[in-house]
Amino acid sequence: MTHVDVLAIAAHRDDIELTCGGTLLTARALGHTTAIIDLSQGETGTRGSAEERAQEASRAAEILGVAARINLGFPDAAIVNTPDTRIAVAKAVRGFAPTIVIAPSERGRHPDHRVTAELVRDACFIAGLKKIEPSVPAHRPRKVIHCLSFREDYIKPTFVVDISDVFEQKLEAVRQYESQFAGVRQAGEVFPNGEPLYEIVRHQAAHYGSLIRVRYGEPFYTAETMRVDDVTMLEVSTF
Repeated sequence: MTHVDVLAIAAHRDDIELTCGGTLLTARALGHTTAIIDLSQGETGTRGSAEERAQEASRAAEILGVAARINLGFPDAAIVNTPDTRIAVAKAVRGFAPTIVIAPSERGRHPDHRVTAELVRDACFIAGLKKIEPSVPAHRPRKVIHCLSFREDYIKPTFVVDISDVFEQKLEAVRQYESQFAGVRQAGEVFPNGEPLYEIVRHQAAHYGSLIRVRYGEPFYTAETMRVDDVTMLEVSTF
């Protein structure tokens, strides 16, 4: 499997595009390699089919420029955090050997999102234990970060990634999921405000961008306190 710098893991095809697609594009523009793991095929979704979403995910992956995108085939709307699922995710993580793993928000409207956040953190720890599945070399990512896009109800972001230069590409990746998003006004963690979903995505990204004084941004949370070596280099003006 391809080793990458940044690995994004989500419950469903389209979650990555909505919550951190711009961050993957930005990482790639900086010369980093990226990949995606979708845990389920979306077979219980109200709109479209698993087959349609597979085709849409493939097109979106090309736009995002990821080195690989795989699906673990966990049951949609029934993802659980068990020893078996932790090992399955851990083996996939080892295959990519990433430095950074992007996981969903620790809170979410869809139960799969909440469970996946915990599952990913646990699996990343398990991935570093050499005696578990020794047939695959152990690897523990250096850091796990959690997407906060559309989850302003519970915590302030630890940091926001400037995606201004790649936002239109992010939106184009989101638009590939016509079976899910065409004509709708809410989806996943995107709550309705009366506008078409694509406009909500744009306005939310603009809001996050405003927090760091740029046009568009994507917010993240990390349990670890961020380190600063030189306070004179702190960005985002107070006034």
